[in-house]
Amino acid sequence: MFLHLGEDVVIPIKDVIGIFDMKSSMYNSDTTQFLRLAEEDGFVERINQEQPKSMVITERNKKSVIYLSPISSKTLSKRTKFKFVD
Repeated sequence: MFLHLGEDVVIPIKDVIGIFDMKSSMYNSDTTQFLRLAEEDGFVERINQEQPKSMVITERNKKSVIYLSPISSKTLSKRTKFKFVD
């Protein structure tokens, strides 16, 4: 199965490590620093120029990619049909 992240970006669901809400994630300084370093190292792909609503961390062939998506984390999570534990 695949997950549509916005625009023309579609990824295999099996590659998804985590889906995070940007607004709540960015309150943590560790997350902000992690994202900044990942961007500097070329691991971040911004799907479009809109303000991202979610961050999707993936791994394929032992390479990590972080997608910044204009679609909410809640909507993306529903699309995966994953069962999450609180």
